[in-house]
Amino acid sequence: MEISLETIISIVGLLLGGGGIGGFFTYRYTKRKERAEASTSEAGAAKEWQDVYQQIVSDLKSDRDEQKTYIQELKDDRRHLREERDDLRKRQDDLDDRIWNLQREVQRTTKLVEQMRPFLCQRAAVCKLRVPVEPSEDVASEEPQPEGNATE
Repeated sequence: MEISLETIISIVGLLLGGGGIGGFFTYRYTKRKERAEASTSEAGAAKEWQDVYQQIVSDLKSDRDEQKTYIQELKDDRRHLREERDDLRKRQDDLDDRIWNLQREVQRTTKLVEQMRPFLCQRAAVCKLRVPVEPSEDVASEEPQPEGNATE
């Protein structure tokens, strides 16, 4: 089997003319198709990332709104507690004043009783010489009478 120059030229012509040129266009078409698919895939991935970012932004916004609400509630609670604290301090001051006044009254009454002690009689119902005693308001300046002056 002898291969002639015409056979070689026809084979080369066939490869270049039919299959070679077709292969070249097929190769270019395949490359273009792969690039288009890659671009589509990248666009789909970018869309997915954008959706993820949108969800993150939405979550952060809702968290921020919840925190704002919580902070406002805490501020309201703090304001209420401050008002309550101030009311309790005022009540405590009022009670301290009342206690101080009652202590003064007890001291004054104690001095009055001490001042009147010499004039007290155990037989008050039968004592005919008994003189009613009017306690003075200024107890601190008055001195109690000696017990020897009491009459029955």
